Amino acid sequence: MSLKRVLAIDLGAESGRVMSLNFDSTLFRMEEIYRFPNVPVNAGGTLNWNVLSLWHEIKTGIAKTVAHDSIGIDTWGTDFALLDREGTLLSNPIHYRDPCTEGMIEWVLERIPKKILYSRTGVQFMRINGLYRLAYLVKNESPLLSTASTFLTIADLFNFWLCGNKSCEFTHATTQQIFNPILGDWDYETMKSLEIRTDIFPEVLQPGSKIGHYHNIPIILTASHDTASAVVSVPAIQKDFAFLSSGTWSLLGLELDELIINEDAFHANFTNEGGFAGTNRFLKNISGLWLMQQCLKTWRENGKEYTFNHSIELAGAAPSFKAIIDPDSPEFMLAGDMPLKIINFCKNTNQSIPLSPGEILRVIYESLALKYRYVLELLVNISGKEVRKLHVVGGGSRNNLLNQFCANAMNIPVIAGPAEATAFGNGLVQLISLGEVRNISEGREILANSVNLKIFEPQQTELWEEQFQSF
Repeated sequence: MSLKRVLAIDLGAESGRVMSLNFDSTLFRMEEIYRFPNVPVNAGGTLNWNVLSLWHEIKTGIAKTVAHDSIGIDTWGTDFALLDREGTLLSNPIHYRDPCTEGMIEWVLERIPKKILYSRTGVQFMRINGLYRLAYLVKNESPLLSTASTFLTIADLFNFWLCGNKSCEFTHATTQQIFNPILGDWDYETMKSLEIRTDIFPEVLQPGSKIGHYHNIPIILTASHDTASAVVSVPAIQKDFAFLSSGTWSLLGLELDELIINEDAFHANFTNEGGFAGTNRFLKNISGLWLMQQCLKTWRENGKEYTFNHSIELAGAAPSFKAIIDPDSPEFMLAGDMPLKIINFCKNTNQSIPLSPGEILRVIYESLALKYRYVLELLVNISGKEVRKLHVVGGGSRNNLLNQFCANAMNIPVIAGPAEATAFGNGLVQLISLGEVRNISEGREILANSVNLKIFEPQQTELWEEQFQSF
């Protein structure tokens, strides 16, 4: 058997990985080559992504590998970089959690009616979208826009540094709220209304495109938004599933063959993001393990260190349903003392106050599961699609407690795994592009036979139904 090896570079909001996906024509095997932290930098009052450090880590990881048949990269969505006419990075990209976008949705909607903007883009209104950082630059007459020659998403910035190609990959472009999926091109009409320069936006290419070489190794566009890659790797044989890409963010949605840009989707604030092979990811962004991560960070700074597994044990031992929060309440968006924010939310809503770390973590996990149920019902009602199971992929699929809570709240089986979903999906697109795998259906079937999956059946459904009504 001939062994094919593709290199999947996967950058998340917390860390980056260089992974090797090996395929012997029967099974996939994932190998971690190199892992590194992704640490934003606050400089001059602005929170930035340290893309130069990430680029150094990417090259270090590639240098640790043996020969591969191709390289692909995926990253978190919504952020972008600006280059000058020489291709030089003009500034470190602004982080989507920087407070500069406060009030920018309102500023944009003063110039473009909300329904019109949604009809053009079909994207959920969130201040993290790239549109609102562009609007911030316009509003403040930033010299960055007048100097810029090229707009690139974060994934495409690294693709440019890998091989010199200046293009934007489709799935990533659709996360910015400046792409019109009906026209299949940038939303120039909106940009003109907001006085955003339209000449800086490059050609949009589909995942699977070959765009150049890095030291003679082909560079292939993956589904370069990390959630799009994660959805590629959902190990489903039938189509009666919903997916939950569980990490810093929770992205809960359906894989569809058509766009849903209508009145119901608008009022539910759902998003239509590009998927692989012409599919549409009809979904909603939900604040995910960010809440837990920020709690652990706060406790660590106060001298109390909890591992991921220990934190799950603490939550599992805590009393159930002491309080309920809305994980997407605005006060939870920015970094800070998350335990205090949760305590204050419970005080302000006249609930019992969670005080111990276990109680706070359990409130987070139970509330996330209830929010998932709420969103899933809306997804099903608006799309008309039947959902019989939930596939949880990504790092959060290792959280057995949250997986069980999801099954309880939704009253459907939850299938957890793979944890390295983005890297698997990244590599699978490369293998399809190279002709080693025929299509996504074949790839998913191979993947289902290559990884260990865990199934969670619903429990305590009457109790969870009662709590859902309270939620």
